[in-house]
Amino acid sequence: MTMWKNCTYLFVFVFITCLALPMNTLAKETQTLRLALLPIPDVLPVYVAIENGYFNELGLTVEPLAVGSAVERDQLMQAGKVDGMINELSGAANFNRDKVQVKIVAVARSPIGKSPLFRILAAPGSHIKTIKDLAGVPIGISKNTVIEYITTRLLESGGLKPNEIEYQSIPVLPERLQLLLQGQVKAVTLPDPLGVAAIKAGAVEVVSDLAQKEVSQSVITFTVDATEEKSELVKNFMIAWNRAAKELNEHPGKYKALMLKKIRVPKNIQDEFTIPPMPTQVIPSKKQWDDTMSWMLEKKLINTPLKYEDSVTEEFLVQ
Repeated sequence: MTMWKNCTYLFVFVFITCLALPMNTLAKETQTLRLALLPIPDVLPVYVAIENGYFNELGLTVEPLAVGSAVERDQLMQAGKVDGMINELSGAANFNRDKVQVKIVAVARSPIGKSPLFRILAAPGSHIKTIKDLAGVPIGISKNTVIEYITTRLLESGGLKPNEIEYQSIPVLPERLQLLLQGQVKAVTLPDPLGVAAIKAGAVEVVSDLAQKEVSQSVITFTVDATEEKSELVKNFMIAWNRAAKELNEHPGKYKALMLKKIRVPKNIQDEFTIPPMPTQVIPSKKQWDDTMSWMLEKKLINTPLKYEDSVTEEFLVQ
Protein backbone atom coordinates (compact mmCIF):
# COMPACT_ATOMS: atom_id res chain seq x y z
CA MET A 1 0.00 0.00 0.00
CA THR A 2 2.83 2.36 0.92
CA MET A 3 4.56 1.59 -2.38
CA TRP A 4 1.39 2.46 -4.35
CA LYS A 5 1.02 5.68 -2.38
CA ASN A 6 4.63 6.63 -3.13
CA CYS A 7 4.11 5.86 -6.80
CA THR A 8 1.00 8.02 -6.81
CA TYR A 9 2.90 10.94 -5.25
CA LEU A 10 5.69 10.50 -7.77
CA PHE A 11 3.24 10.48 -10.68
CA VAL A 12 1.51 13.63 -9.42
CA PHE A 13 4.89 15.37 -8.96
CA VAL A 14 6.04 14.46 -12.47
CA PHE A 15 2.68 15.48 -13.94
CA ILE A 16 2.73 18.88 -12.26
CA THR A 17 6.35 19.43 -13.26
CA CYS A 18 5.56 18.67 -16.89
CA LEU A 19 2.65 21.10 -16.81
CA ALA A 20 4.83 23.79 -15.28
CA LEU A 21 7.64 23.55 -17.81
CA PRO A 22 5.79 25.15 -20.73
CA MET A 23 4.52 27.89 -18.42
CA ASN A 24 8.05 28.64 -17.22
CA THR A 25 9.27 28.65 -20.78
CA LEU A 26 6.44 30.98 -21.77
CA ALA A 27 7.20 33.29 -18.85
CA LYS A 28 10.81 33.49 -19.95
CA GLU A 29 9.74 34.10 -23.56
CA THR A 30 7.60 37.10 -22.60
CA GLN A 31 10.66 38.74 -20.99
CA THR A 32 12.73 38.49 -24.16
CA LEU A 33 13.10 40.78 -27.14
CA ARG A 34 14.93 39.64 -30.26
CA LEU A 35 16.50 42.15 -32.62
CA ALA A 36 18.04 41.74 -36.07
CA LEU A 37 21.20 43.86 -36.16
CA LEU A 38 23.51 44.78 -39.02
CA PRO A 39 27.22 45.24 -38.18
CA ILE A 40 26.96 49.06 -38.28
CA PRO A 41 27.75 51.72 -35.63
CA ASP A 42 24.04 52.54 -35.24
CA VAL A 43 23.42 49.33 -33.24
CA LEU A 44 26.23 49.77 -30.69
CA PRO A 45 23.96 50.84 -27.79
CA VAL A 46 22.40 47.36 -27.83
CA TYR A 47 25.76 45.68 -27.26
CA VAL A 48 26.80 48.22 -24.61
CA ALA A 49 23.54 47.68 -22.75
CA ILE A 50 24.07 43.92 -22.86
CA GLU A 51 27.71 44.12 -21.75
CA ASN A 52 26.92 46.49 -18.86
CA GLY A 53 23.83 44.60 -17.73
CA TYR A 54 21.41 47.47 -18.35
CA PHE A 55 18.74 45.18 -19.80
CA ASN A 56 19.15 42.60 -17.04
CA GLU A 57 18.67 45.25 -14.37
CA LEU A 58 15.21 45.87 -15.82
CA GLY A 59 14.31 42.17 -16.00
CA LEU A 60 14.74 42.10 -19.75
CA THR A 61 16.69 39.73 -21.99
CA VAL A 62 17.69 41.09 -25.39
CA GLU A 63 18.86 38.57 -27.97
CA PRO A 64 20.73 40.20 -30.88
CA LEU A 65 20.65 38.29 -34.15
CA ALA A 66 23.60 39.43 -36.26
CA VAL A 67 22.69 39.68 -39.95
CA GLY A 68 24.85 40.29 -42.98
CA SER A 69 22.45 42.33 -45.09
CA ALA A 70 19.32 44.46 -44.97
CA VAL A 71 17.54 41.76 -46.98
CA GLU A 72 18.30 39.13 -44.33
CA ARG A 73 17.23 41.53 -41.57
CA ASP A 74 13.92 42.28 -43.27
CA GLN A 75 13.23 38.60 -43.95
CA LEU A 76 13.62 37.79 -40.25
CA MET A 77 11.25 40.62 -39.39
CA GLN A 78 8.70 39.56 -41.99
CA ALA A 79 8.82 35.96 -40.77
CA GLY A 80 8.14 37.05 -37.19
CA LYS A 81 11.46 35.68 -35.93
CA VAL A 82 12.50 38.99 -34.37
CA ASP A 83 10.65 41.71 -32.50
CA GLY A 84 12.65 44.64 -33.77
CA MET A 85 15.49 46.02 -35.85
CA ILE A 86 17.46 49.14 -36.69
CA ASN A 87 16.46 50.34 -40.16
CA GLU A 88 15.30 53.58 -41.81
CA LEU A 89 12.09 55.45 -42.66
CA SER A 90 11.71 54.05 -46.17
CA GLY A 91 12.33 50.54 -44.88
CA ALA A 92 9.61 50.90 -42.25
CA ALA A 93 7.25 52.29 -44.89
CA ASN A 94 7.87 49.23 -47.06
CA PHE A 95 6.61 47.02 -44.23
CA ASN A 96 3.51 49.17 -43.80
CA ARG A 97 2.47 49.54 -47.45
CA ASP A 98 -0.58 47.27 -47.24
CA LYS A 99 -1.01 46.90 -43.50
CA VAL A 100 0.65 48.57 -40.51
CA GLN A 101 3.09 45.93 -39.28
CA VAL A 102 5.82 47.99 -37.60
CA LYS A 103 6.21 51.11 -35.47
CA ILE A 104 9.20 53.45 -35.32
CA VAL A 105 9.86 54.22 -31.66
CA ALA A 106 13.01 56.38 -31.84
CA VAL A 107 15.90 57.64 -33.93
CA ALA A 108 18.89 55.33 -33.54
CA ARG A 109 21.51 57.51 -35.21
CA SER A 110 21.69 60.77 -37.17
CA PRO A 111 24.45 63.00 -38.54
CA ILE A 112 26.01 64.76 -35.55
CA GLY A 113 29.14 66.88 -35.24
CA LYS A 114 31.71 65.57 -37.70
CA SER A 115 30.13 62.12 -38.02
CA PRO A 116 27.93 61.58 -41.08
CA LEU A 117 26.04 58.42 -41.90
CA PHE A 118 26.57 58.60 -45.68
CA ARG A 119 29.05 60.24 -48.07
CA ILE A 120 29.07 60.77 -51.82
CA LEU A 121 32.62 60.01 -52.94
CA ALA A 122 34.59 60.45 -56.16
CA ALA A 123 37.26 58.03 -57.38
CA PRO A 124 40.92 58.73 -56.56
CA GLY A 125 42.43 61.19 -59.04
CA SER A 126 39.00 62.21 -60.31
CA HIS A 127 38.23 65.72 -61.58
CA ILE A 128 35.00 65.58 -59.55
CA LYS A 129 35.16 67.99 -56.61
CA THR A 130 31.67 69.45 -56.26
CA ILE A 131 28.06 68.35 -56.62
CA LYS A 132 27.85 70.27 -59.91
CA ASP A 133 30.66 68.06 -61.25
CA LEU A 134 28.38 65.04 -60.76
CA ALA A 135 25.90 66.17 -63.43
CA GLY A 136 25.49 63.28 -65.87
CA VAL A 137 27.93 61.07 -63.93
CA PRO A 138 26.59 57.57 -63.06
CA ILE A 139 26.80 57.24 -59.26
CA GLY A 140 27.07 53.76 -57.77
CA ILE A 141 24.27 53.10 -55.29
CA SER A 142 21.75 50.46 -54.25
CA LYS A 143 18.57 51.52 -56.03
CA ASN A 144 15.20 52.02 -54.34
CA THR A 145 16.83 52.18 -50.90
CA VAL A 146 17.61 54.83 -48.32
CA ILE A 147 20.95 55.35 -50.08
CA GLU A 148 19.20 56.44 -53.28
CA TYR A 149 16.88 58.70 -51.31
CA ILE A 150 19.72 60.43 -49.45
CA THR A 151 21.89 60.70 -52.56
CA THR A 152 19.03 62.26 -54.53
CA ARG A 153 18.27 64.82 -51.86
CA LEU A 154 21.95 65.78 -51.47
CA LEU A 155 22.36 66.21 -55.23
CA GLU A 156 19.17 68.27 -55.47
CA SER A 157 20.30 70.49 -52.61
CA GLY A 158 23.51 71.13 -54.57
CA GLY A 159 21.57 72.37 -57.57
CA LEU A 160 21.31 69.30 -59.81
CA LYS A 161 18.09 68.81 -61.75
CA PRO A 162 16.41 65.37 -62.06
CA ASN A 163 17.60 64.96 -65.67
CA GLU A 164 21.20 65.55 -64.54
CA ILE A 165 21.16 62.75 -61.96
CA GLU A 166 22.26 59.29 -63.08
CA TYR A 167 22.67 56.10 -61.08
CA GLN A 168 24.45 52.79 -61.53
CA SER A 169 23.16 49.84 -59.52
CA ILE A 170 25.91 48.33 -57.35
CA PRO A 171 24.00 46.79 -54.43
CA VAL A 172 26.91 45.06 -52.66
CA LEU A 173 28.78 47.59 -50.51
CA PRO A 174 32.31 46.07 -50.55
CA GLU A 175 32.08 45.72 -54.34
CA ARG A 176 30.97 49.34 -54.62
CA LEU A 177 33.99 50.43 -52.59
CA GLN A 178 36.43 48.38 -54.67
CA LEU A 179 35.02 49.58 -57.99
CA LEU A 180 35.43 53.16 -56.80
CA LEU A 181 39.03 52.69 -55.69
CA GLN A 182 39.85 50.92 -58.96
CA GLY A 183 38.35 53.78 -60.96
CA GLN A 184 35.79 51.52 -62.62
CA VAL A 185 33.03 53.79 -61.36
CA LYS A 186 33.49 57.54 -61.05
CA ALA A 187 31.41 58.14 -57.93
CA VAL A 188 29.48 56.21 -55.28
CA THR A 189 27.55 56.73 -52.09
CA LEU A 190 28.83 54.78 -49.07
CA PRO A 191 27.91 54.59 -45.40
CA ASP A 192 30.51 55.07 -42.72
CA PRO A 193 32.83 53.44 -41.80
CA LEU A 194 33.26 52.37 -45.45
CA GLY A 195 33.25 56.02 -46.45
CA VAL A 196 36.13 56.76 -44.09
CA ALA A 197 38.04 53.76 -45.46
CA ALA A 198 37.50 54.98 -49.02
CA ILE A 199 38.87 58.44 -48.20
CA LYS A 200 41.95 56.97 -46.55
CA ALA A 201 42.53 54.89 -49.69
CA GLY A 202 42.44 58.01 -51.88
CA ALA A 203 38.77 58.67 -52.66
CA VAL A 204 37.54 62.27 -52.50
CA GLU A 205 34.48 63.31 -50.49
CA VAL A 206 32.13 65.44 -52.56
CA VAL A 207 29.43 65.88 -49.92
CA SER A 208 28.03 64.07 -46.87
CA ASP A 209 24.68 64.09 -45.15
CA LEU A 210 26.10 66.58 -42.64
CA ALA A 211 25.16 69.11 -45.34
CA GLN A 212 21.47 68.15 -45.06
CA LYS A 213 21.00 66.38 -41.75
CA GLU A 214 17.22 66.21 -41.92
CA VAL A 215 17.23 63.62 -44.72
CA SER A 216 19.42 61.06 -42.96
CA GLN A 217 18.80 58.88 -39.94
CA SER A 218 18.42 55.31 -38.84
CA VAL A 219 15.54 54.33 -36.59
CA ILE A 220 14.59 51.78 -33.95
CA THR A 221 11.62 49.80 -35.25
CA PHE A 222 9.48 47.18 -33.51
CA THR A 223 6.62 45.05 -34.75
CA VAL A 224 3.13 46.25 -33.87
CA ASP A 225 2.71 42.99 -31.92
CA ALA A 226 5.75 43.85 -29.79
CA THR A 227 4.57 47.41 -29.11
CA GLU A 228 1.16 46.12 -28.05
CA GLU A 229 1.83 42.77 -26.39
CA LYS A 230 5.31 43.53 -25.00
CA SER A 231 4.92 47.26 -24.43
CA GLU A 232 6.63 47.20 -21.01
CA LEU A 233 9.58 45.35 -22.49
CA VAL A 234 9.88 47.89 -25.30
CA LYS A 235 9.77 50.73 -22.75
CA ASN A 236 12.51 49.05 -20.72
CA PHE A 237 14.49 48.47 -23.88
CA MET A 238 14.40 52.20 -24.61
CA ILE A 239 15.42 53.06 -21.03
CA ALA A 240 18.48 50.83 -21.38
CA TRP A 241 19.18 52.01 -24.94
CA ASN A 242 19.26 55.67 -23.88
CA ARG A 243 21.47 54.86 -20.91
CA ALA A 244 23.87 53.01 -23.22
CA ALA A 245 23.83 55.82 -25.81
CA LYS A 246 24.73 58.38 -23.12
CA GLU A 247 27.50 56.09 -21.88
CA LEU A 248 28.89 55.83 -25.42
CA ASN A 249 28.75 59.61 -25.84
CA GLU A 250 30.60 60.18 -22.56
CA HIS A 251 33.18 57.38 -22.83
CA PRO A 252 33.51 56.35 -26.51
CA GLY A 253 37.11 55.15 -26.15
CA LYS A 254 36.08 52.66 -23.47
CA TYR A 255 34.07 50.70 -26.05
CA LYS A 256 36.49 50.72 -28.97
CA ALA A 257 37.27 47.00 -28.57
CA LEU A 258 33.56 46.17 -28.41
CA MET A 259 32.94 48.18 -31.57
CA LEU A 260 35.67 46.36 -33.47
CA LYS A 261 34.20 43.05 -32.32
CA LYS A 262 30.61 43.77 -33.31
CA ILE A 263 30.87 46.34 -36.11
CA ARG A 264 32.38 45.82 -39.56
CA VAL A 265 35.26 48.31 -39.63
CA PRO A 266 37.76 48.00 -42.51
CA LYS A 267 41.27 47.13 -41.38
CA ASN A 268 42.87 50.25 -42.86
CA ILE A 269 40.97 52.52 -40.44
CA GLN A 270 40.55 50.39 -37.31
CA ASP A 271 43.06 52.47 -35.35
CA GLU A 272 41.53 55.84 -36.20
CA PHE A 273 37.80 55.23 -36.62
CA THR A 274 35.96 56.52 -33.57
CA ILE A 275 32.50 55.75 -32.23
CA PRO A 276 30.08 58.40 -33.56
CA PRO A 277 27.80 60.40 -31.25
CA MET A 278 24.39 58.89 -30.57
CA PRO A 279 21.13 60.85 -30.25
CA THR A 280 18.69 60.14 -27.42
CA GLN A 281 15.02 60.84 -26.87
CA VAL A 282 14.24 61.68 -30.49
CA ILE A 283 11.67 60.44 -32.99
CA PRO A 284 11.61 61.31 -36.71
CA SER A 285 9.65 64.46 -37.50
CA LYS A 286 6.52 64.53 -39.62
CA LYS A 287 8.42 66.64 -42.15
CA GLN A 288 11.08 63.93 -42.48
CA TRP A 289 8.44 61.24 -42.86
CA ASP A 290 6.43 63.20 -45.43
CA ASP A 291 9.53 63.90 -47.52
CA THR A 292 10.34 60.18 -47.54
CA MET A 293 6.77 59.46 -48.64
CA SER A 294 7.10 62.02 -51.43
CA TRP A 295 10.24 60.32 -52.75
CA MET A 296 8.69 56.85 -52.50
CA LEU A 297 5.67 58.05 -54.46
CA GLU A 298 7.95 59.48 -57.15
CA LYS A 299 9.72 56.13 -57.34
CA LYS A 300 6.38 54.26 -57.36
CA LEU A 301 7.49 52.28 -54.31
CA ILE A 302 4.13 53.07 -52.70
CA ASN A 303 0.77 53.91 -54.25
CA THR A 304 -0.43 56.35 -51.60
CA PRO A 305 1.43 58.20 -48.84
CA LEU A 306 1.35 56.48 -45.47
CA LYS A 307 0.22 58.44 -42.42
CA TYR A 308 2.96 59.56 -40.05
CA GLU A 309 0.96 58.69 -36.94
CA ASP A 310 0.38 55.12 -38.16
CA SER A 311 4.10 54.36 -38.43
CA VAL A 312 5.79 56.59 -35.83
CA THR A 313 5.00 56.70 -32.11
CA GLU A 314 6.36 58.74 -29.22
CA GLU A 315 4.87 56.31 -26.68
CA PHE A 316 8.25 54.79 -25.86
CA LEU A 317 10.32 57.93 -25.39
CA VAL A 318 11.75 57.78 -21.88
CA GLN A 319 10.23 60.40 -19.59
